[in-house]
Amino acid sequence: MTSRGRTLRLATRGSDLALRQAYAVKETLETRRRSVELVEVETTGDQVRDELIHRLGKTGAFVRSLDQKVMDGEVDAAVHSMKDMPTEMPEELVVAGVPGRADAGDLLVTPDGKTLDELPEGAVVGTSSLRRGAQLQAERPDLDIEPLRGNVDTRLQKLLAPGLQREHEDRSDADKEGKEKVDDEDYEFPYDRTVEEWFDDLAEIERLALERDVDVAYDAIVLAAAGLDRIGLRHHVHATELDPERFVPAPGQGALAVTALDGETAEEINDAIDHPPTRVATTVERTVLATLGGGCIAPIGVHATLQGSVVRVTARVLSQDGSEEVAATRDLPAHRHPKAAREFADDLREEGAAELIEQATREAEETDTAARGGEADEE
Repeated sequence: MTSRGRTLRLATRGSDLALRQAYAVKETLETRRRSVELVEVETTGDQVRDELIHRLGKTGAFVRSLDQKVMDGEVDAAVHSMKDMPTEMPEELVVAGVPGRADAGDLLVTPDGKTLDELPEGAVVGTSSLRRGAQLQAERPDLDIEPLRGNVDTRLQKLLAPGLQREHEDRSDADKEGKEKVDDEDYEFPYDRTVEEWFDDLAEIERLALERDVDVAYDAIVLAAAGLDRIGLRHHVHATELDPERFVPAPGQGALAVTALDGETAEEINDAIDHPPTRVATTVERTVLATLGGGCIAPIGVHATLQGSVVRVTARVLSQDGSEEVAATRDLPAHRHPKAAREFADDLREEGAAELIEQATREAEETDTAARGGEADEE
Protein backbone atom coordinates (compact mmCIF):
# COMPACT_ATOMS: atom_id res chain seq x y z
CA MET A 1 0.00 0.00 0.00
CA THR A 2 1.39 3.40 -0.94
CA SER A 3 2.00 5.98 1.79
CA ARG A 4 0.34 8.65 -0.36
CA GLY A 5 -2.98 9.72 1.12
CA ARG A 6 -2.27 8.23 4.54
CA THR A 7 -0.09 9.01 7.53
CA LEU A 8 3.52 7.85 7.32
CA ARG A 9 4.73 6.70 10.74
CA LEU A 10 8.41 7.41 11.48
CA ALA A 11 10.18 5.75 14.43
CA THR A 12 12.76 7.78 16.33
CA ARG A 13 14.58 7.79 19.63
CA GLY A 14 13.24 10.25 22.18
CA SER A 15 16.38 12.30 22.87
CA ASP A 16 16.43 15.96 21.94
CA LEU A 17 18.94 15.37 19.15
CA ALA A 18 17.10 12.36 17.73
CA LEU A 19 13.78 14.23 17.72
CA ARG A 20 15.30 17.24 15.99
CA GLN A 21 16.77 14.97 13.33
CA ALA A 22 13.45 13.18 12.89
CA TYR A 23 11.52 16.46 12.68
CA ALA A 24 13.83 17.59 9.87
CA VAL A 25 13.05 14.40 7.94
CA LYS A 26 9.35 14.77 8.76
CA GLU A 27 9.21 18.30 7.35
CA THR A 28 10.86 17.17 4.12
CA LEU A 29 8.52 14.22 3.66
CA GLU A 30 5.28 16.03 4.47
CA THR A 31 3.20 17.23 1.55
CA ARG A 32 -0.45 18.12 1.02
CA ARG A 33 -1.08 14.47 0.16
CA ARG A 34 1.02 12.88 2.87
CA SER A 35 1.13 13.54 6.62
CA VAL A 36 3.92 12.22 8.82
CA GLU A 37 3.74 11.14 12.48
CA LEU A 38 6.75 10.59 14.74
CA VAL A 39 6.72 7.54 17.01
CA GLU A 40 9.20 7.62 19.92
CA VAL A 41 10.88 4.30 20.72
CA GLU A 42 13.19 3.50 23.63
CA THR A 43 16.22 1.54 22.41
CA THR A 44 18.68 -0.80 24.11
CA GLY A 45 21.25 1.98 24.16
CA ASP A 46 18.79 4.25 25.99
CA GLN A 47 17.87 1.57 28.53
CA VAL A 48 21.43 0.59 29.54
CA ARG A 49 22.62 3.98 30.73
CA ASP A 50 25.37 2.82 33.09
CA GLU A 51 27.28 0.68 30.60
CA LEU A 52 29.64 1.68 27.85
CA ILE A 53 28.50 0.76 24.36
CA HIS A 54 30.88 -2.15 23.82
CA ARG A 55 29.38 -3.98 26.79
CA LEU A 56 25.99 -4.07 25.07
CA GLY A 57 27.44 -6.93 23.06
CA LYS A 58 27.11 -5.64 19.51
CA THR A 59 26.82 -2.53 17.43
CA GLY A 60 23.42 -1.07 16.69
CA ALA A 61 22.40 -0.41 20.31
CA PHE A 62 20.43 2.65 19.18
CA VAL A 63 19.21 1.15 15.91
CA ARG A 64 17.79 -2.35 16.21
CA SER A 65 14.78 -1.51 18.36
CA LEU A 66 13.61 1.07 15.83
CA ASP A 67 14.17 -1.20 12.84
CA GLN A 68 12.28 -4.01 14.58
CA LYS A 69 9.23 -1.75 14.72
CA VAL A 70 9.55 -1.31 10.95
CA MET A 71 9.86 -5.05 10.32
CA ASP A 72 6.89 -5.76 12.62
CA GLY A 73 4.75 -3.34 10.62
CA GLU A 74 4.17 -0.99 13.59
CA VAL A 75 5.80 1.93 11.75
CA ASP A 76 6.64 2.65 8.12
CA ALA A 77 10.23 3.85 8.52
CA ALA A 78 12.86 4.79 11.10
CA VAL A 79 15.31 7.69 11.36
CA HIS A 80 18.87 6.98 12.49
CA SER A 81 22.20 8.69 12.83
CA MET A 82 24.14 6.97 10.06
CA LYS A 83 27.21 6.31 12.20
CA ASP A 84 25.12 4.32 14.69
CA MET A 85 24.07 1.80 12.06
CA PRO A 86 25.63 -1.67 11.88
CA THR A 87 27.23 -2.45 8.53
CA GLU A 88 24.96 -5.50 8.19
CA MET A 89 21.20 -5.04 7.92
CA PRO A 90 18.24 -7.45 7.80
CA GLU A 91 17.57 -8.50 4.19
CA GLU A 92 14.06 -7.05 4.11
CA LEU A 93 15.25 -3.56 5.13
CA VAL A 94 16.84 -0.91 2.93
CA VAL A 95 18.31 2.52 3.55
CA ALA A 96 15.48 4.29 1.77
CA GLY A 97 16.76 7.82 2.16
CA VAL A 98 20.02 9.58 2.98
CA PRO A 99 19.48 13.36 3.35
CA GLY A 100 22.24 15.89 2.72
CA ARG A 101 25.02 15.61 5.24
CA ALA A 102 25.80 18.06 8.05
CA ASP A 103 29.34 18.84 9.28
CA ALA A 104 31.09 15.47 9.58
CA GLY A 105 33.93 16.61 11.85
CA ASP A 106 34.67 16.50 15.57
CA LEU A 107 34.92 19.39 18.02
CA LEU A 108 37.03 19.80 21.13
CA VAL A 109 34.82 21.52 23.72
CA THR A 110 36.35 23.16 26.79
CA PRO A 111 34.96 25.37 29.57
CA ASP A 112 37.42 28.17 28.79
CA GLY A 113 38.21 28.02 25.06
CA LYS A 114 41.53 26.14 25.21
CA THR A 115 42.67 24.34 22.07
CA LEU A 116 44.09 20.82 22.06
CA ASP A 117 47.65 22.18 22.14
CA GLU A 118 46.79 24.48 25.05
CA LEU A 119 45.43 21.77 27.35
CA PRO A 120 47.79 21.20 30.30
CA GLU A 121 49.83 18.02 30.57
CA GLY A 122 47.68 15.21 31.95
CA ALA A 123 44.44 16.99 31.12
CA VAL A 124 41.29 14.86 31.46
CA VAL A 125 39.40 14.53 28.18
CA GLY A 126 36.03 12.80 28.02
CA THR A 127 34.81 10.68 25.12
CA SER A 128 32.74 7.54 24.66
CA SER A 129 34.49 6.74 21.38
CA LEU A 130 37.42 4.39 20.85
CA ARG A 131 38.31 6.27 17.69
CA ARG A 132 38.36 9.68 19.34
CA GLY A 133 40.34 8.39 22.31
CA ALA A 134 43.01 6.78 20.13
CA GLN A 135 43.30 9.81 17.85
CA LEU A 136 43.64 12.12 20.85
CA GLN A 137 46.39 9.97 22.34
CA ALA A 138 48.19 9.79 19.01
CA GLU A 139 48.44 13.60 19.15
CA ARG A 140 48.84 13.98 22.92
CA PRO A 141 49.98 10.76 24.67
CA ASP A 142 49.98 12.60 28.00
CA LEU A 143 46.21 13.11 28.01
CA ASP A 144 44.01 11.17 30.44
CA ILE A 145 41.12 9.84 28.34
CA GLU A 146 38.08 9.14 30.52
CA PRO A 147 34.72 7.55 29.61
CA LEU A 148 31.82 9.88 28.89
CA ARG A 149 28.31 8.73 28.02
CA GLY A 150 24.97 10.41 27.64
CA ASN A 151 23.07 12.59 25.23
CA VAL A 152 24.84 15.67 23.88
CA ASP A 153 23.33 18.03 26.44
CA THR A 154 24.15 15.63 29.28
CA ARG A 155 27.78 15.44 28.23
CA LEU A 156 28.01 19.22 28.00
CA GLN A 157 26.53 19.55 31.48
CA LYS A 158 29.15 17.13 32.84
CA LEU A 159 31.90 19.29 31.31
CA LEU A 160 30.52 22.61 32.55
CA ALA A 161 29.31 21.55 36.00
CA PRO A 162 32.50 21.70 38.13
CA GLY A 163 33.55 25.17 36.98
CA LEU A 164 30.07 26.66 37.24
CA GLN A 165 29.51 25.12 40.66
CA ARG A 166 32.81 26.56 41.92
CA GLU A 167 31.93 29.97 40.55
CA HIS A 168 28.47 29.84 42.10
CA GLU A 169 29.98 28.99 45.48
CA ASP A 170 32.57 31.78 45.21
CA ARG A 171 29.93 34.33 44.20
CA SER A 172 27.60 33.20 46.98
CA ASP A 173 30.40 33.57 49.53
CA ALA A 174 31.22 37.00 48.17
CA ASP A 175 27.58 38.07 48.40
CA LYS A 176 27.43 36.89 52.00
CA GLU A 177 30.66 38.68 52.89
CA GLY A 178 29.44 41.83 51.15
CA LYS A 179 26.27 41.86 53.22
CA GLU A 180 28.29 41.42 56.39
CA LYS A 181 30.62 44.30 55.46
CA VAL A 182 28.00 46.62 54.02
CA ASP A 183 29.14 49.37 56.41
CA ASP A 184 32.88 48.83 55.74
CA GLU A 185 33.94 51.66 53.42
CA ASP A 186 37.23 49.89 52.55
CA TYR A 187 35.57 46.67 51.34
CA GLU A 188 35.42 46.19 47.55
CA PHE A 189 32.97 43.63 46.16
CA PRO A 190 35.01 41.35 43.84
CA TYR A 191 32.32 40.88 41.20
CA ASP A 192 30.36 43.16 38.91
CA ARG A 193 27.08 41.35 39.57
CA THR A 194 25.34 39.63 42.46
CA VAL A 195 24.99 35.86 42.36
CA GLU A 196 21.32 36.27 41.42
CA GLU A 197 22.16 38.55 38.50
CA TRP A 198 24.90 36.17 37.36
CA PHE A 199 22.48 33.23 37.50
CA ASP A 200 19.84 35.10 35.53
CA ASP A 201 22.34 35.58 32.67
CA LEU A 202 23.21 31.88 32.40
CA ALA A 203 22.06 29.81 29.43
CA GLU A 204 19.66 26.95 30.13
CA ILE A 205 22.43 24.36 29.59
CA GLU A 206 24.52 26.15 32.26
CA ARG A 207 21.67 26.25 34.77
CA LEU A 208 21.13 22.53 34.31
CA ALA A 209 24.86 21.93 34.78
CA LEU A 210 24.73 23.70 38.16
CA GLU A 211 22.34 21.01 39.42
CA ARG A 212 24.30 18.01 38.11
CA ASP A 213 26.42 15.72 40.31
CA VAL A 214 29.60 14.67 38.50
CA ASP A 215 32.25 12.10 39.37
CA VAL A 216 34.91 13.33 36.93
CA ALA A 217 36.09 16.90 36.34
CA TYR A 218 36.79 17.05 32.60
CA ASP A 219 39.18 19.60 31.13
CA ALA A 220 37.66 18.96 27.70
CA ILE A 221 35.32 16.64 25.84
CA VAL A 222 35.08 15.70 22.16
CA LEU A 223 31.73 15.75 20.35
CA ALA A 224 30.50 15.57 16.78
CA ALA A 225 29.98 19.00 15.26
CA ALA A 226 26.68 17.87 13.72
CA GLY A 227 25.18 17.03 17.10
CA LEU A 228 25.98 20.41 18.62
CA ASP A 229 24.72 22.21 15.53
CA ARG A 230 21.45 20.28 15.35
CA ILE A 231 20.48 20.97 18.96
CA GLY A 232 21.56 24.62 18.68
CA LEU A 233 24.20 24.60 21.43
CA ARG A 234 27.40 25.24 19.50
CA HIS A 235 27.25 29.00 20.15
CA HIS A 236 26.79 28.40 23.90
CA VAL A 237 30.14 26.62 24.37
CA HIS A 238 33.82 27.05 23.52
CA ALA A 239 34.39 24.63 20.64
CA THR A 240 37.46 24.14 18.44
CA GLU A 241 37.30 22.21 15.19
CA LEU A 242 39.67 19.23 15.03
CA ASP A 243 41.51 18.75 11.74
CA PRO A 244 39.54 16.03 9.87
CA GLU A 245 42.71 14.89 8.10
CA ARG A 246 44.12 13.76 11.46
CA PHE A 247 40.92 13.36 13.45
CA VAL A 248 39.24 11.31 10.73
CA PRO A 249 35.49 11.11 11.47
CA ALA A 250 33.56 7.91 12.03
CA PRO A 251 31.96 6.36 8.94
CA GLY A 252 28.62 8.09 8.39
CA GLN A 253 29.21 10.83 10.97
CA GLY A 254 27.03 13.86 10.32
CA ALA A 255 24.66 11.93 8.05
CA LEU A 256 21.18 10.54 8.66
CA ALA A 257 19.64 7.33 7.33
CA VAL A 258 15.96 6.49 6.96
CA THR A 259 15.29 2.74 6.88
CA ALA A 260 12.16 1.08 5.51
CA LEU A 261 10.97 -2.22 4.08
CA ASP A 262 12.01 -2.68 0.48
CA GLY A 263 9.05 -1.55 -1.63
CA GLU A 264 6.88 1.39 -2.63
CA THR A 265 7.19 3.33 0.63
CA ALA A 266 10.97 3.10 0.43
CA GLU A 267 10.87 4.40 -3.15
CA GLU A 268 8.71 7.38 -2.12
CA ILE A 269 11.10 8.24 0.74
CA ASN A 270 14.03 7.96 -1.65
CA ASP A 271 12.42 10.30 -4.18
CA ALA A 272 11.65 12.87 -1.47
CA ILE A 273 14.83 13.12 0.58
CA ASP A 274 17.76 11.19 -0.91
CA HIS A 275 20.93 13.22 -1.56
CA PRO A 276 23.04 11.21 -4.04
CA PRO A 277 26.47 12.75 -3.17
CA THR A 278 25.94 11.96 0.53
CA ARG A 279 24.74 8.44 -0.28
CA VAL A 280 27.83 7.78 -2.41
CA ALA A 281 30.21 9.14 0.23
CA THR A 282 28.62 7.23 3.12
CA THR A 283 28.41 4.06 1.04
CA VAL A 284 32.17 4.26 0.53
CA GLU A 285 32.77 4.87 4.24
CA ARG A 286 30.54 2.01 5.39
CA THR A 287 31.95 -0.35 2.75
CA VAL A 288 35.50 0.35 3.94
CA LEU A 289 34.43 -0.24 7.55
CA ALA A 290 32.61 -3.48 6.69
CA THR A 291 35.60 -4.79 4.74
CA LEU A 292 38.05 -3.86 7.48
CA GLY A 293 35.87 -5.37 10.23
CA GLY A 294 36.37 -4.29 13.82
CA GLY A 295 32.96 -2.77 14.55
CA CYS A 296 33.03 -1.04 17.94
CA ILE A 297 36.22 -2.83 18.97
CA ALA A 298 38.84 -1.03 16.89
CA PRO A 299 39.55 2.71 16.51
CA ILE A 300 38.67 3.31 12.85
CA GLY A 301 38.00 6.61 11.08
CA VAL A 302 36.82 6.78 7.48
CA HIS A 303 35.67 9.92 5.67
CA ALA A 304 34.78 10.37 2.00
CA THR A 305 33.59 13.18 -0.25
CA LEU A 306 32.33 13.04 -3.81
CA GLN A 307 34.46 15.33 -6.00
CA GLY A 308 33.24 15.19 -9.57
CA SER A 309 34.09 11.80 -11.05
CA VAL A 310 36.06 10.59 -8.01
CA VAL A 311 35.39 9.92 -4.34
CA ARG A 312 38.24 11.07 -2.14
CA VAL A 313 38.43 8.83 0.92
CA THR A 314 40.70 9.00 3.96
CA ALA A 315 40.98 6.12 6.43
CA ARG A 316 42.87 5.84 9.68
CA VAL A 317 43.12 2.64 11.75
CA LEU A 318 44.87 2.89 15.11
CA SER A 319 45.86 0.79 18.06
CA GLN A 320 43.73 1.46 21.10
CA ASP A 321 46.43 3.61 22.72
CA GLY A 322 47.10 5.55 19.51
CA SER A 323 50.76 4.50 19.34
CA GLU A 324 50.43 2.60 16.05
CA GLU A 325 48.41 3.34 12.95
CA VAL A 326 47.77 2.64 9.30
CA ALA A 327 46.40 5.58 7.32
CA ALA A 328 45.89 6.45 3.66
CA THR A 329 44.00 8.75 1.30
CA ARG A 330 42.87 7.65 -2.16
CA ASP A 331 40.72 8.90 -5.01
CA LEU A 332 38.23 6.21 -6.04
CA PRO A 333 36.34 6.15 -9.34
CA ALA A 334 32.78 7.21 -8.56
CA HIS A 335 31.22 4.94 -11.19
CA ARG A 336 32.38 1.84 -9.29
CA HIS A 337 32.75 3.24 -5.79
CA PRO A 338 31.54 0.17 -3.79
CA LYS A 339 34.05 -2.17 -5.43
CA ALA A 340 36.83 0.42 -5.27
CA ALA A 341 36.11 0.97 -1.56
CA ARG A 342 36.50 -2.76 -0.90
CA GLU A 343 39.80 -2.79 -2.78
CA PHE A 344 41.00 0.21 -0.76
CA ALA A 345 40.09 -1.53 2.50
CA ASP A 346 41.82 -4.74 1.39
CA ASP A 347 45.00 -2.74 0.73
CA LEU A 348 44.77 -1.19 4.20
CA ARG A 349 44.43 -4.64 5.72
CA GLU A 350 47.53 -5.83 3.90
CA GLU A 351 49.46 -2.75 5.07
CA GLY A 352 48.85 -3.65 8.72
CA ALA A 353 45.28 -2.61 9.53
CA ALA A 354 44.24 -6.25 9.95
CA GLU A 355 46.84 -6.76 12.67
CA LEU A 356 45.76 -3.63 14.53
CA ILE A 357 42.11 -4.74 14.42
CA GLU A 358 43.00 -8.26 15.58
CA GLN A 359 45.07 -6.78 18.41
CA ALA A 360 42.19 -4.55 19.47
CA THR A 361 39.81 -7.51 19.43
CA ARG A 362 42.13 -9.59 21.62
CA GLU A 363 42.57 -6.74 24.10
CA ALA A 364 38.82 -6.25 24.31
CA GLU A 365 38.21 -9.95 24.94
CA GLU A 366 40.98 -10.18 27.53
CA THR A 367 40.16 -7.06 29.53
CA ASP A 368 36.46 -6.50 28.76
CA THR A 369 37.17 -2.78 28.66
CA ALA A 370 37.46 -2.13 24.91
CA ALA A 371 39.23 1.10 25.79
CA ARG A 372 36.21 3.23 26.71
CA GLY A 373 33.45 2.21 24.40
CA GLY A 374 32.45 2.32 20.77
CA GLU A 375 31.13 4.79 18.25
CA ALA A 376 27.49 3.88 18.69
CA ASP A 377 26.69 6.72 21.07
CA GLU A 378 24.63 9.77 20.24
CA GLU A 379 26.58 12.31 18.15
